[in-house]
Amino acid sequence: MKITASMVSELRTKTGAGMMDCKKALGEADGNMEEAVDILRKKGLSAAAKKADRAAAEGLVVGASEGSCGVLVEVNAETDFVAKNALFQDFANGVANVVLSSKPADLEALKALPFPNTGRSIAEEQTHQIATIGENINLRRFVCYEAGEGIASMYIHGAGKIGVLVELKTAKADDERVATLGRNLAMHIAAANPVGIRREDVTQELVQREMEIYRAQAREMGKPEKMIEKIAEGKLEKFFKDSCLMNQAYVRDPSITISDLLNNLIAKIGENITIKRFVRFKIGES
Repeated sequence: MKITASMVSELRTKTGAGMMDCKKALGEADGNMEEAVDILRKKGLSAAAKKADRAAAEGLVVGASEGSCGVLVEVNAETDFVAKNALFQDFANGVANVVLSSKPADLEALKALPFPNTGRSIAEEQTHQIATIGENINLRRFVCYEAGEGIASMYIHGAGKIGVLVELKTAKADDERVATLGRNLAMHIAAANPVGIRREDVTQELVQREMEIYRAQAREMGKPEKMIEKIAEGKLEKFFKDSCLMNQAYVRDPSITISDLLNNLIAKIGENITIKRFVRFKIGES
């Protein structure tokens, strides 16, 4: 596959590695961007591997909630300037309210629903906004949590750059301390970006991918072959600690973990609380 200058530039933006290293990695990966990122990580050449899931997109993450139900919606635009436009923001928030009230099954179902007070469907309103604003607008994704016995807590960070929705299951849903916990957890997830709630939630595919990278890193450092597996396992343990929500140090008080935070409140209110699920939207991520 021909490696173009734009592909090299994209990989440099994702990883911070040098131009020639990026070109070589793309060649080894036959143009596959994700594989090229892994190649650079294995060689220790990726200065910013965590940027690898970013894509060139602007827009807003918005949310809406009512009772025990909460939603997040991501709407993309071409520039940050348009993301600050009141018309664009009104459109995004209008879509979120439709999701909250109608709970569509998918994007196609959402686009067919009426947009409030216009006589147009959401798809037609999207086209109308594109013509009015003069920039492409894309309804990218949404999620809706109906907590039932519990609460759905939401947090929007950075003027809509990141949005988090977390569901807690508890019989004490009306306790303000539970509501505070939900908000704090959502803020933590926005900052710490966990990959799952517990280590059991991490896919075997991701575990194997990380182990392969850690083994390659150890070999690149010249470590003896008999030590490679032990080194990789140690790095994997650190990965679980850093990346699984319950093991992470709480961002507002790093002396305790999220597990400690949860258990402390359970002891105070005398009722179990379970973190059932969460989702984190970041504008432009792949």
